[in-house]
Amino acid sequence: MDHASKMATKEGESTDSIYPTIDVSLLSSSENELQKVKSVLSSCGCFQAVGHGIPSEFLDKVRGVAKEFFALPDEEKQKCVRAANEVEGYGDDLIVAEKQVIDCCYRLFLRVFPVDQRRLNLWPENPTDFGEILHEYATKVKSVMDDLSKVMARSLNLDEDSFLSQYGARPIMQVRFNFYPPSPSADVLGVKPHSDRSGITVLLQDEEVEGLQVFKDGAWATVPVIPQALVVNLGDQMQIMSNGIFKSPVHRVLTNPNQLRLSVAMFNEPEQDGEIGPLHCLVDEARPRMYRTVKNYAAFNYECVQKGKVPLEEVRIKS
Repeated sequence: MDHASKMATKEGESTDSIYPTIDVSLLSSSENELQKVKSVLSSCGCFQAVGHGIPSEFLDKVRGVAKEFFALPDEEKQKCVRAANEVEGYGDDLIVAEKQVIDCCYRLFLRVFPVDQRRLNLWPENPTDFGEILHEYATKVKSVMDDLSKVMARSLNLDEDSFLSQYGARPIMQVRFNFYPPSPSADVLGVKPHSDRSGITVLLQDEEVEGLQVFKDGAWATVPVIPQALVVNLGDQMQIMSNGIFKSPVHRVLTNPNQLRLSVAMFNEPEQDGEIGPLHCLVDEARPRMYRTVKNYAAFNYECVQKGKVPLEEVRIKS
C-alpha cells in the first residue's frame, strides 16, 4: 500500500470497508449480496465490481489501445482534437470558469451510444483496432450498467425497470480516456474534487498505479487497484432518481510523482432532452421529495459548474 493509502486508512480499518468489493455475478441469486449493494450505495455510492463477466484479457486490450493512442506523436493525436469550447475530442482540461483549478490530465472524450450520434471524425484511426475494441467494451459495460440499475431497483422492492425507464428510448453512453502524466508536485490534482453527472459511472483503473480517491467519513480514501475489477461510482442523476437514497460520491484523482497513470471512464445518462426526477414510489411522508424534476441534466450540470455552483444543491428542494 502506498503513502496515500496509508494516510487515508484509519487504524484498524480494512481496505474493503473503505471501498467494498462486490461480486456482481451473485446479485441475482444471493439476497445477502443484494442487501450489501443497497447498503453500500446508500452510504458511499461506490464499490469495486468483480464477477462482471468481462475477461481480464479484454480489459488489458482496452488499456492497451488507450496507451497506444496517448503514446502517439502530438500531430497524430491532434487529428482528434476537440473544437474550442467543446467537450468531445482530445485535449486537456476544458476551461469553464474564471479562477478554475486546472486538472493535470489529457483526455479523449467520445460519445459511443446512440451509434448514430458518434462523431467518428474524432475517433482515432490509429491504433487501427481502436474503434472495434471501444464498441465491444462499451457494449459489455452497458450490459453491466443496465443490470446494476435493475439490481438497485430490486433492492428497494421496485419493478426492476423503474430506474431504466427514466433513461428513455435512446440513452446516452460516453467514454473518457484519461492520461495523467507524472507530476513531482504533491498538490497537483489529476482531477479536481467533483461528483459525476451520470446515472452510473464505470471506471477501468490503471492496472498498477493508484490515484483515485473518494471522500468518505470526512477523509479522502484511496481506491486500491484490483486489475480485473471495474470501479462503480453512482452519479448525480441516480441520487436524484432515488430521492437521495443512493449517493453520488465526491471523488478526485491524484497524480503520481514518478509514473504516468491511465484510466477509462464510461458514463451513462438519459436521452438528450430527457426529464428526470425522484421516482414517485420513493416519495412519502417519511421521505419527502428531495429534488425537483430537471430536463437535460447534462446541460444543467454544465451551466452550474460555469457559475461555480454545485448542481445537486441547485436541484434540491429547499425546505
